[in-house]
Amino acid sequence: MIAQGSKRVSLAGQSVVYDASSYLLVSVDLPLVGHVLEASPAAPYLCCKIDFDPAALADLLVTEQRVSSEKDLPVLAVYPSDPDLIDAACRLVKLLDRPETIDVLAPLVEREILYRLLTGPHGAMLRQMGTVDSHLNQVSRAVATIRSGFHTQLRIDEIAAASGMSASSLHAHFKAITHMTPLEYQKQLRLQEARRLMLADGANAGTAGFAVGYDSPSQFSREYRRLFGAPPRQDIERLQAILGSAAAY
Repeated sequence: MIAQGSKRVSLAGQSVVYDASSYLLVSVDLPLVGHVLEASPAAPYLCCKIDFDPAALADLLVTEQRVSSEKDLPVLAVYPSDPDLIDAACRLVKLLDRPETIDVLAPLVEREILYRLLTGPHGAMLRQMGTVDSHLNQVSRAVATIRSGFHTQLRIDEIAAASGMSASSLHAHFKAITHMTPLEYQKQLRLQEARRLMLADGANAGTAGFAVGYDSPSQFSREYRRLFGAPPRQDIERLQAILGSAAAY
């Protein structure tokens, strides 16, 4: 949820924009690329990110007693904020001013937020998140398996077994839900981590590429350019210039 400013989030060539009048809901751990569109020293970008406990969601689903749809739904979507949801989010953030109350009150407010989301226009997405045998939940398990070893060779049979699907079913539902194949998902994870290593840790392109699983520097550079629009060195120099300009304010 954004309190001030606006942001564009992109995934596999698709983008959504949201601001203080809306919020972004993401149901699977995705290699998203975000770009703050509106921010200034006088009015900086402010947001609140809430990670939901799957057990709390499952508990609410038992109470709600609705059947989850097996239709593959979007994994990210923007919805308009309503006053009740904004009020609950504000109360959650205000708990930071009284840390001694967080352990008791935060779970209650988070449950309220979950309930309001679950009974809103995005309820079907959340129901799939909390249903153990849904395609969304199975793809989430596949995503977790890929993330845990993204720098190693991808073995579809192992990922399919971990997700509880056949290899063909994994490919079909993974693509339908994330708009990427498992291999494309792994590639984006690798390239984003390599970018972070170069920008934050000062690694060179060869070291960063090798660290995330690339044996060929030329392949790494080619795929990096395809995703980020510039070769590694040029892209990092551009980002450093942007960060330097922001720090000057």
